[in-house]
Amino acid sequence: MSISQLNAVKREKAGKGASRAKRREGFVPAVIYGDKKEPLMIALEEKIVVAEMNKKGIWTRQFDIVVDGESNHVLCQDIQKHPVSSRPMHVDFLRISKDAVLTMDIPVRFENETICPGIKLGGVLNVVHRTLSAKCKADNIPEAFIIDLAKVELGSSISAFSIKMPEGVTLSATEDFTVATIVSTGSDSAEG
Repeated sequence: MSISQLNAVKREKAGKGASRAKRREGFVPAVIYGDKKEPLMIALEEKIVVAEMNKKGIWTRQFDIVVDGESNHVLCQDIQKHPVSSRPMHVDFLRISKDAVLTMDIPVRFENETICPGIKLGGVLNVVHRTLSAKCKADNIPEAFIIDLAKVELGSSISAFSIKMPEGVTLSATEDFTVATIVSTGSDSAEG
């Protein structure tokens, strides 16, 4: 697991006017909160925030944000975007300790779709859940749950409890549920 290091500057003033001024300077206002410490108002360079947003797994990736020489270990909790341009307007970070047990939504990714027997027969992957809620320690957050479709047949379903969990990671759900299915498109029965 890699941890991205970001440099930030402390913001002295809060409010809309101060935030607009920071944005004009090329920064994105942000706040670091949690871990029973006072919230810390910061600003990050906009180009850095955009670069991190464009990488996979921003919600599960950990960051060390350095402010005045002090490192803050965080997860990204929220990014407010401009409704038209999608530029980042404000970012919320949650301060975490290495021993913290977190409940997080982890993305689900599928591999081997091109060799999936069910898809080769004309089936379609129907994704019911794109994320799964899981509990894990802060130093053990999976980037994604990978589901291998190499042997999945037409008409099959993939349940949450059938997904191999990394060590130290457990699903939050207490009852099994369907994550995805390989379903017929119906065009096969129309030809005939």
